[in-house]
Amino acid sequence: MAIELDTTQLYDARIRVVGVGGGGGNAIRTMITRGLEGVEFVAANTDHQALMSNPAGIKIQLGKNVTRGLGAGANPDVGRRAVEESIDDVRDALAGSDMVFVTAGMGGGTGTGAAPVIARVGREVGAVVVGIVTRPFAYESKRRSQYAESGIKELREHVDALIIIPNQKLLSVVGKETSFVDALGIVDGVLYNATKGIADIISGVGYVNVDFADVRTVMSGMGDALMGIGMARGEHRALEAATNALNSPILEGMSIYGAQGLLVNITGGHSLTMHEVSEAVTAIEKAAGDEVNLIHGIVLDERMEDEIAITVVATGFRRQEELKVVATPGPKITIVAPPKDEEVPVIALPSEQPRPTPDIYQPAAEVSQDNLDVPAIVRRQQAATQQEQQPAVVPPAKEQRAAMGGGFGGQQQSSYPAPGRQAQVGGGRGSNEPSFLRKIMD
Repeated sequence: MAIELDTTQLYDARIRVVGVGGGGGNAIRTMITRGLEGVEFVAANTDHQALMSNPAGIKIQLGKNVTRGLGAGANPDVGRRAVEESIDDVRDALAGSDMVFVTAGMGGGTGTGAAPVIARVGREVGAVVVGIVTRPFAYESKRRSQYAESGIKELREHVDALIIIPNQKLLSVVGKETSFVDALGIVDGVLYNATKGIADIISGVGYVNVDFADVRTVMSGMGDALMGIGMARGEHRALEAATNALNSPILEGMSIYGAQGLLVNITGGHSLTMHEVSEAVTAIEKAAGDEVNLIHGIVLDERMEDEIAITVVATGFRRQEELKVVATPGPKITIVAPPKDEEVPVIALPSEQPRPTPDIYQPAAEVSQDNLDVPAIVRRQQAATQQEQQPAVVPPAKEQRAAMGGGFGGQQQSSYPAPGRQAQVGGGRGSNEPSFLRKIMD
């Protein structure tokens, strides 16, 4: 009995690359020109003229009524309203996708405002969404940089993985004589390599490729990602290419150590050996740590000749940081006590504590200048006799001030409660000094 295999439900993973705005449109133009295979290209723009000149197979004009085809005017709010107007066209273009790349230059109007919305739609149709965007050059306006950061923050909430390429860092590998057009071409080339490095692994183009389900595991919900690209030729080309990828300028000096997932794409000619593949993958895995989930693919390209190119995409950094935050607050709070709490009872100032009320009313303030010739013992006896005969009532403020000669600098005129008077330092000498000395001695 013959067994037939039903292949009607079998299909390759559908990968779509959406270039949003002018920067994203230029990026997919470069990808198409360089012959990126296994993906479908979608151009989405508010600028009708730029959109019509793009070679992408699918074109979406965003916000026909909002912008009338004239662009977003560098205003992300206009870009957002434009894509919301054309949301049905975006959903139709992305329907059935397994993976969606959203690429844009952040800081402008269309890319910054529309990219997060398009990424959200990609997630809604069930695709794994990877954002690959650029930050503006340092010489661009401060407002553009602020727009870019706001757009990146919003985009981060709607993608499974986000790769951010800092344009300014790419200047470190560009010579001073490099033309403006060539420099921008280098930026587009990095976007191309980032997309190609992932797409080749799952599109069947590579000599060694992997299941899309494995890639979904590594990429889904992983947050911020890092990408490095390295190339080398010669005797130790594999190890050098791996080292160059780990030290790529676009990594901004960051390490891939602690990443939860790694996608490694190795491209070389037919002279590429098994030993070189093993050497490169081992070095990269060691740099990331033993717990990383590493997936690698190999692409054989005759045009590479003696050269090897390695693309590394590390994912899972944001999730790892969230786990650290959840795990550490308890011990910090229950074990480590703030130093301030321990010092409070030791450094309390006397002036901050309520002063005790003297047991005996200060007699010195009641002595008249006319009685100085009376012996001290007689004066004390007379004062004691007068105090026993008087009721224990606090004299009115006016009489007390007259009897005490205006002690405390006239502060008895205040209508605030007595604690305000007790808190003063350096008031009437006859009333404050004994209680202060008594507290020190206690």
